[in-house]
Amino acid sequence: MAETNLTLVTEFLLTAFTEYPEWALPLFLLFLFIYLITLSGNLGMIILICMDSRLHPPMYFLLSHLSFMDICYSSVTVPQMLAMLLEHGATLSSPRCAAQFFLFTFFGSIDCYLLALMAYDRYVAVCQPLIYITIMTQKARVGFVAGAYVAGLFSALVRTVSAFTLSFCRTNEVDFIFCDLPPLLRLTCGDSYTQEVVIIVFAIFVIPACMVVILVSCLSIMAILKIPSAGGRVKTFSTCASHLTAVSLFFGTLVFVYLRDNSGQSSEEDRVVSVFYTVVIPTLNPLIYSLRNKEVKEALKKFLTHVKLP
Repeated sequence: MAETNLTLVTEFLLTAFTEYPEWALPLFLLFLFIYLITLSGNLGMIILICMDSRLHPPMYFLLSHLSFMDICYSSVTVPQMLAMLLEHGATLSSPRCAAQFFLFTFFGSIDCYLLALMAYDRYVAVCQPLIYITIMTQKARVGFVAGAYVAGLFSALVRTVSAFTLSFCRTNEVDFIFCDLPPLLRLTCGDSYTQEVVIIVFAIFVIPACMVVILVSCLSIMAILKIPSAGGRVKTFSTCASHLTAVSLFFGTLVFVYLRDNSGQSSEEDRVVSVFYTVVIPTLNPLIYSLRNKEVKEALKKFLTHVKLP
């Protein structure tokens, strides 16, 4: 009898925001504005790092990849969200939904690894300054970033295969803004224990493992209190504060979404959080790292001076 309640799901109906049609246009304009800021801010950061010789240390190399990931990460979901607002809903085929889930997980995982690498880079720069150049060589930083991409690919493949071998019920309306894990788990029926364990294990491996690296690095950097120069303490703390701000925002929302019990969740709550980590956070990263970074601000002033029309 249970078998008759199951069906092969060939498409998913995304229905978030459709109950408030009067908000469709204001939300469309708001999300479009934020998305354009995301593209221009992160692309501008990449251009500055490529053009200015003062922004070539390993930290900025990692930051340029983080900006590129933020562009890709946001572009996987926001354009579809804009179309959904205009059309009062969206229909995704199962392969398209799986592709979106894979890309979102891929770019999100790389973001996590890059933030951990940036924390390690700051640890070596502050706590091991004499050997910093020998550790963070160009070959090493390329290897670190390549490793982040490979690990992100592996994590995305395993989680996507696990998620889309689940059995989904006949009701396939997803009250969400894109094909993410929480709404997909709500559609499951039958025995999905093995797949859910695999998904959660990889979430635990990626998110808490990166958080441990970041926390250990930051605790080690607390040795800045021993730096005799007040200016040195302020500069080091400012750099760490920028990174901790970005880390807290990104990992805080991921922990809220992925490492909690899915039963009894609030769709409204999930929607707000999903908008925050897909739309808002990629916009904040270039602002966080530029407003608190003297070298970036100087490079921006120099660039604006050169492009200023006579």
